[in-house]
This record gives sequence, structure tokens and C-alpha cells, in this order.
Amino acid sequence: MKSLLIVVFVLSAASPAAAQGPAFSPGIGATRGDGGSITTARELYASARYDEALALLNGLKTGEGSQASDLKTIEQYRSLCLLALGRADEAESAIAAVVTVDPFFAPTESEASPRVRAAFSDVRKKLLPGIAASSYTAAKQTFDRKEPAAAERMFRDLVRLLDDPQMNGRLADLRVLAGGFLDLATAAAAPPPAPEPASKPEPARTEARAVRAAPAIPTVYGGEEPGIVAPVVLRQQVPNIPAAIIGMTKERGMLDVTIDEQGRVIAMTLRTVIHPLYDSLLLTSARDWKYRPATLNGVPVRFKKIIQISLPRR
Repeated sequence: MKSLLIVVFVLSAASPAAAQGPAFSPGIGATRGDGGSITTARELYASARYDEALALLNGLKTGEGSQASDLKTIEQYRSLCLLALGRADEAESAIAAVVTVDPFFAPTESEASPRVRAAFSDVRKKLLPGIAASSYTAAKQTFDRKEPAAAERMFRDLVRLLDDPQMNGRLADLRVLAGGFLDLATAAAAPPPAPEPASKPEPARTEARAVRAAPAIPTVYGGEEPGIVAPVVLRQQVPNIPAAIIGMTKERGMLDVTIDEQGRVIAMTLRTVIHPLYDSLLLTSARDWKYRPATLNGVPVRFKKIIQISLPRR
């Protein structure tokens, strides 16, 4: 088992390729009083002097003034040294530190051997769900503090993380929540529309001509008129409640939809708020509902339908 964890790019100090080491970009800001740096550690690693490289990296890790980007690079090289020395558990901790700083980081084929990439992949699979859950909490708190621009960035990163192939479809409910709050934050962060420029008053004769030329607005019926036949539901699927907000929604809601002469939903108004996230899902779903249109004396007409939404309690 120990031999399986040894990094395959154990390099000879005499080899030209060894001088290059792995392709992780070394940070140049992290140094310590005796002149040690990430670049020096990289060179020691490339010379297969893993113990010396690790000792230097450990000193850099605990030193003052290291930036997050430096710490990420330090932990990358620590993980490589530890894997080369067969210290798999410690290597996993170093990789976990890298993933925590940058959940999107994964070494490419040009940067690391298959076994190193596999080690990073295994740790990412373990940690990403927890990181995603923590990221959702932080983004939601930012949204609740009425900071939509910052919340939008955080939810966008969260959606990207949840869509990562190594999530493998896990936390699907959280993905729905994050997508819904991303839409809400984006809408809240959008600047208000610029006011329309004031139009110059036109002569009364021109206004009268414009009024006469305006097309007639179709009548929207409500079912009380003589001869009206209400629309027939062809497709009206109400979305399920995401697991993350079960128990937080109202049991009932009311939605007005306007159905045109082709049976399409062309307008929606939510009379009763159920839950901000669920309301967004419901309105999105309602856009795809389909009906056989209402008729007046056999002619299709527009119709406003009131829909009662009843949600089960679990």
C-alpha cells in the first residue's frame, strides 16, 4: 500500500527534467530570515531532497506574512513531498488545505502525475459537499444583509462549485436553492432603469389622431360573462418543495395567470407569497403551463384564471 502512494515523478538531480520539478506555479512572496523560499523548496523537491524541502516548507507555512496564494503553493509542495516520502495521511491533510483555500484547484496532466491527480481528486470528492454547504450559508447571510452584489458573486461561485463534475450530482436540492437565490440576487443587484426622457407635448390634433390609431387592447375575461367557457388544463405541473426549505413555506398560495388565445400563459401575479425561493420556482414553472384556451361564443379569448396552490406538509 505504501508503494502505491509514492509520487511517480521522483526525479533524479542530474536529469534536466528534474530541475523543472512539477508545474505548480511557485509563489515568490513567501520567504524567511535565512533566505529560504518556495522557489528553493521547489528546487530541493526537484532534486529528490524531500526531507529538506519539507522542512523548509514547514518553516514557510508557520512564518509570518505569508499570503493565501503563498500558503496554497506551500501546501501543494508539502503534499508532493509527503507523498514522495510515503506519508499519505499527512499528504491528505496538505491537499485538504489546498482545496479549502481554492475548491476549484485540481492539477492538470501537465502539472502532476496520475497518482498525484488521483490523490487530489479523492480529497476534493470528500471535501466539496462540506465546502458547498458552508459557502451557501455565507452567501445566504450576505443576501439577508441586503448586499445583493456580493451575494450574487458568492452564489455564482457556489453554482459553479455544485456543477463541478466531482460533485457527481450530490446536493441537488442545494443546487436548486443556489440557482434560485442567484436569480434573486442578480435581479436585486441590477441598477434601476434610466428614466425615460420627457417627451415634448404634441398638438391636440396629433394626440387625437394617435388615440384613434392605437390598437384595441384585447379583453381579458374572468368567467362571469355570458357565453364564456373557461380554459381547460393541458399541462399545469406545480414544482415540488426543495428539501432545504421544507417546513419553511406556507401551506397555501394563490396565483393569477392570464391565458391568451393560444392557451399560453402570458402574465402571472402571485397573490399570496409562499416562500421567496419557492415563489421563483413556481413562476418559472408557470411559464410552461399549457391550456385549451377559453372561448366566448366559440371564439378563443384571453382569460384570467385563479389557481389555488396547496403544498403538502412533510
